[in-house]
Amino acid sequence: MPAYVIAHLKDAALHPDIADYVERIAGTFEPHGGRFLVHVTPHEVKEGSWPGNVVMIGFPGIAEARAWWDSPAYQEIAPLRSRHIEGDIIIVDGVPEGYDPTATAKAMRETLTAE
Repeated sequence: MPAYVIAHLKDAALHPDIADYVERIAGTFEPHGGRFLVHVTPHEVKEGSWPGNVVMIGFPGIAEARAWWDSPAYQEIAPLRSRHIEGDIIIVDGVPEGYDPTATAKAMRETLTAE
């Protein structure tokens, strides 16, 4: 099942460290099967507010995403970003192939009627 690292980056200040980080990051996730799905592309806010930028990296699974995050290669460059860009970053499992949201709705309804 795929997994994703999603970053909501705010208040990005242009700095040489950021250029170094961007130049080096792809090399850190390639050994773990990661790839950019979204990288600071324009986004359209439909509800609420979302200042800043979105970055999304896909991995084959949650173990690979965690291994990338914890890897010495990534941890070495992470401060280049974190010293200059505030943000929130999460690692999340994707849904399995053939995921059916109606099954989730059914389980919700069963829980509600049991209460």
